[in-house]
This record gives sequence, structure tokens and C-alpha cells, in this order.
Amino acid sequence: MPNYYFKEIWTPLKWVKIRFFRDDDDRVWVKFGSRRRQLLSRQEVKTKTEA
Repeated sequence: MPNYYFKEIWTPLKWVKIRFFRDDDDRVWVKFGSRRRQLLSRQEVKTKTEA
């Protein structure tokens, strides 16, 4: 399993133990209480295509 560096995103939901994190690849993760972090959404990679 790869290692990630997380930075916590502050929201008022932190008061009810729902915390959001951003990893070094700029993806958003969510943590509910004492559960493990889960990837919130998968962002599609922007690619240039030639037609």
C-alpha cells in the first residue's frame, strides 16, 4: 500500500467527527469517527487528445 501525505481540510463537520483530508496527489479523502480514511471521489485525469 502506498504512503500518502495528508493535509486536513478544516470544516465545521470536524465538530461531529467527520474530517476531510487532501493527499499529495490532490485527491480528497473522508474519515468518519474512528474509521479508516476513504477516498471521497475519483477525479478524471485531464488528457489532451488530437482529433
